[in-house]
Formats: sequence, C-alpha cells, structure tokens
Amino acid sequence: MPSVFVQGRPVESYPPLAPEARRGSVRRITETGEEVLHKPCRDVTEFGPDLAALIDDMFLTMYIADGAGLAANQVGVDLRLFVYDCADDDGVRHVGHIVNPVLEPLDATRRRLLDDSEGCLSVPGAVMDVPRPDRAVVRGFDKDGEPLLIEGTGYFARCLAHETDHCEGQLYLDRLSKRERKEALRQVADRREEVFARRAANIEALGRP
Repeated sequence: MPSVFVQGRPVESYPPLAPEARRGSVRRITETGEEVLHKPCRDVTEFGPDLAALIDDMFLTMYIADGAGLAANQVGVDLRLFVYDCADDDGVRHVGHIVNPVLEPLDATRRRLLDDSEGCLSVPGAVMDVPRPDRAVVRGFDKDGEPLLIEGTGYFARCLAHETDHCEGQLYLDRLSKRERKEALRQVADRREEVFARRAANIEALGRP
C-alpha cells in the first residue's frame, strides 16, 4: 500500500511539508470563545487565486502549530474549508484540502466508535478522549472546484470528522460533558504559554515572520 495519499490519490514520494506552505504566510489561530468558531461557516462560492492563497496560509499555519488539520475559521475566515496532513492508524500519511466538506452518514453496521485522545489548535494545550467513528467519508471540492471524495480510517477519520465539525461551528469541547469541558479548559490555562512558545520557536526555525 502506498505510504502517502495527496488529495485522496497515492503518490510515490512527498516532501515533509506540503509545497503550499512555502508560499504561505502565518496567520493567527482563533481560540475557543471567539464568535467565528461557534457558528456555521459560509459555503465557498468563488474558486480562484484568493482561495488558493488562503489554503497556502492555512498549510503553513497548521505546520507552525504542529497540527494535523486546520479549518478556515481557525484563522478567522468564515468559509467551509480545511487542510490536513495526518497519518492514519496504519502509518499512511494523508495530505490535502477540501472545500465545502460534507461528512456522509455511515450505516451503523459499517462503523464502530473509538474513544481516543483529541486536541484542537483552537483549544491550545488540552487533550481529551472523544468518541468518534473509526471511518469517515467526506465529499467536497478542491481549490479549482473539482469534486473530491476523501475516505479515512482510524485517526485520519477522526481528523476528517473534527475538521468538518469546525465548518459547522462546533468544537470538540461541544462533545464533552460539563465536567470534561471544565477539565479541558483547566488544561488550556496550564499549558497555553508552553504551546505558544513552541509555535514561536517553529516560526523562527522556518524563518517566517
């Protein structure tokens, strides 16, 4: 089986950072409590250079923050779009972006729930167990408006579901109990400075403003 899939297609080799990141600029990552994260995003209706530039920025920002995925509203842009660079449970790397994503409902006989750890760049420093299906199928479009279908299993399925949630105005905190949410926010308070120091170091290491 190929070790890397880009936009759902196997490739023989791929650089450590997606080429889009070289063209991008670092953007500020929004945090829980900011309005843009807590309302459904607008559909993308214009495909062109502005959308491509946003995707470039999102890839670089995701890497700076050591993330596996990043949605547009996490950089303050109210659009249905996310990028990802995430390995599945078999170690296969998946890289790409998807515009106007829709998570397909799965028949209960074709899925099982996995309770596994999950973090979020907009909830800096917190990691909590969240139940998610072990398989995800997302339909949408690429930056040129061509139809896309991305399938994932294991941790990559978790990433696809998590990022699609962002486009619906949901954070993983919304899937937690009141007690669990309180614990997640306590973790943020304890670890936020450490997270931001690491991001600053990554910016410096990549020589980006």
